[in-house]
Amino acid sequence: MYAHDSMARITLLTGGARSGKSTHALKLANSYRRKFFIATGEALDEEMTARIAFHRETRPPDFQTIEEPANVARSIEAIEGRADVVVIDCLTLWISNLMHTHNDDEPLLAEADALAAALARASFASIVVTDEVGMGIVPMHPMERRYRDLLGWTNQKIAGIADEVLLMVAGYPIRVK
Repeated sequence: MYAHDSMARITLLTGGARSGKSTHALKLANSYRRKFFIATGEALDEEMTARIAFHRETRPPDFQTIEEPANVARSIEAIEGRADVVVIDCLTLWISNLMHTHNDDEPLLAEADALAAALARASFASIVVTDEVGMGIVPMHPMERRYRDLLGWTNQKIAGIADEVLLMVAGYPIRVK
């Protein structure tokens, strides 16, 4: 779908909650010199504030962090020429954030296409973290079903351009692609 430089490897890490996705992403990024981290989480409540604080404290200090809850594609473009690797953590929160501003699916999926295109054009490696949320029962609430579907479609778009897709299970990666 999109062509990209072989040096600009794209890796998608997916899995369940607390499966080791973020830890593995940081491990994969460790060998690069100029490291960026795009954090999509927003501190909207006490629990999220604590989670963000934990991630900030445990993230190695050699990462330059960009907190961007919505326009991740623009952040990718903004670090062109300055990065060797970027970790995006995570698509799960990003889709949730976008659902607050997009009532229709089409503009939100256009954002996912824009992100895929930005990753494919980037001259640096990208490690993208997401969750696998569609493996359980069908949610009862229409908004929850919409979220599950939008995240699933977004994951497919990014997996489609990725060189590698890893499913994290209990801290261990399983190669999917």
